[in-house]
Amino acid sequence: MNSISRKPLKRLAGRYIWWKTPDEAVTMPERVVAQVMNIGDYADVQLLVSEVGDEALREVLTHAEAGQFNERSWAYWHYRLGLAAVDQVPALPARRFA
Repeated sequence: MNSISRKPLKRLAGRYIWWKTPDEAVTMPERVVAQVMNIGDYADVQLLVSEVGDEALREVLTHAEAGQFNERSWAYWHYRLGLAAVDQVPALPARRFA
């Protein structure tokens, strides 16, 4: 993920990572990408896809942390990115306590 340019993510970070400044948010580009994948509007998702590409989105999805995606977005992106067949979406990541 570190190869993704932070400049196009900065505007998205300002909208979707509201608890940090855009400069702080883009230091973790995978978090910005995951947040837009999860709650982004259509135009922002299209911008994200064009800026980072499907392979980066697959990487974010396969390395997602617990709580980053809701069930609907999780299923949508698995289907959209060809990571799951119908009714074969893996379970959402879960927190594990030691």
